[in-house]
Amino acid sequence: MFASLSSLDIAVVAAYFLVVFLLAAWVTIQERKAKAQNYGSQDYFLGGRNVGWFVIGASLFASNIGSEHLVGLAGDGARGAFPAGQFELLACLILMFLGWVFAPFYIKSGVFTMPEFLERRYSSSARNYLSIVSIIAYVLTKISLTILAGALVFEVMGVSFWVGAFVVVVSTGIYTIFGGLRAVIYTDMLQMFVLVAGSIAITWFGLEALGGWSGMRETVDAGAQAAGLDSSYFFSLWRPHSDPQYPWTGIIFGAPILGIWYWCTDQFIVQRVLSAKSISEARKGTLFGGFLKILPVFIFVIPGVIAFALAHKGAISMSSPEQALPSIINDFLPSGLKGLVLAGLLAALMSSLSSVFNSCSTLFTIDFYKKWQPNANEKQLVLVGQIATVVLVGISLAWVPILRGMLEGGGSFYQILQSIQAYISPPIAAAFLFGLFFKRLNAKGAIAGLWTGFVLGMTRLLFEVLISEKVLTATPGSFTETFVGINFLHYAIIIFVVSSIVMFAVSRTAPAPSAEKLKNVTYEKPAAGSGFHPANRDFWLTLVLLVVIIIMWIVFSPLGIA
Repeated sequence: MFASLSSLDIAVVAAYFLVVFLLAAWVTIQERKAKAQNYGSQDYFLGGRNVGWFVIGASLFASNIGSEHLVGLAGDGARGAFPAGQFELLACLILMFLGWVFAPFYIKSGVFTMPEFLERRYSSSARNYLSIVSIIAYVLTKISLTILAGALVFEVMGVSFWVGAFVVVVSTGIYTIFGGLRAVIYTDMLQMFVLVAGSIAITWFGLEALGGWSGMRETVDAGAQAAGLDSSYFFSLWRPHSDPQYPWTGIIFGAPILGIWYWCTDQFIVQRVLSAKSISEARKGTLFGGFLKILPVFIFVIPGVIAFALAHKGAISMSSPEQALPSIINDFLPSGLKGLVLAGLLAALMSSLSSVFNSCSTLFTIDFYKKWQPNANEKQLVLVGQIATVVLVGISLAWVPILRGMLEGGGSFYQILQSIQAYISPPIAAAFLFGLFFKRLNAKGAIAGLWTGFVLGMTRLLFEVLISEKVLTATPGSFTETFVGINFLHYAIIIFVVSSIVMFAVSRTAPAPSAEKLKNVTYEKPAAGSGFHPANRDFWLTLVLLVVIIIMWIVFSPLGIA
């Protein structure tokens, strides 16, 4: 089972698991001792709302970076799809937006979940919509894709698919069940260090084998020429608007829609910000997370480019671009360090799963159970949250054989995930974004916009499924061919615009919400010195991050790499 791992590698991985469990246990015991008999749902689901900026930022990064990022981004780097790194840089911008715009509203309102916030702004129908869509999306995309991507790594490393999936899912579920959010975000902080250290090691050893950056560039140029590819595609973040995968128009106007939904309205991510001890700590945490999100271009995408160069030299063998990262690990990392990197991959897998488990249990407990049983005490709410996590672990394990079969059939879950996010995110992003700044929007308009966007998104998804199953044929020049041929990021723009128009138009047919209804959930002019102003220290951190992103855009552009 561990044929490619030495005893030292196995010892390193075992030590990693031990440290993670000890940290989770220590955090949980300390929290419950401090709270004694007062330990309740706020402590379990939101870490007691007293978490600092460093832990929040580290948890944001670790929760977001799953094994599908490591495998998927490296795979895109190996196939010359460098613009995949744009999603990481755009995340930096959206995290600024989360800290400056959304976080103050969320924290002032005192909500537990994003659907709860949507109910305060609009209605219970809007809350139910977001809760149901979120839970389904988590179970069928985030959890399943994370396990699948992790399995690809485990198999190449000689670890059984089933053993790897079972151990990681169950072990993650255990400390999530007993520790709650505080255990999740503190273990996330540890996993961030392991993940970054392991990824840097991959980049370092890969570049060393190629003779440094210049050696890699020369090898990539030769390899691209031999394959009939444009070598600049391996180092440029920008593609023409006609590019079928990552057109610049889709990146600039479409990807931010997905970003606002994911980083600013998704319970999976925002729950970390809700745990902050103050608005200032929340903002600093999002900015720290923004700085960390610059790293994936260098430690996830670049290793894929390195793998392409190594494969051209015959130093490694890849059956597909998705094998880029595991191949480098097997062929170039020394004993011991290989175990550390595998621990980093496990860290990515476990941090993503623990975050999804905790977020799903929070949504179910607060948005459904508490409404069904309004008189439930704090202990009952925590127990229900733990039971919900157990159920999620069971569903995840039951989903593994289905994923295994789809993997053997040549399916690609990474593209499916991107499409599903593009199809469900636009109306939700519009409801949150415009709801903050336009007080005239009401529940009637929000529901109409949400369902309009849902129908548009699911219609496109249905067409894609029917074509893939050969029920429909995309005949050249037909409506079907034109419809499914629209780039998914461009289609996200269409959904966003249409659902927004419906939202505003229908809102005019009903009375405006009352001033009491809008309190703490819509924009109010901030106090002097507390907003985006030079007197605020976070203002300068934001400018530095913005400058770094602009430099990255210039350096990794046709002009910068010429």
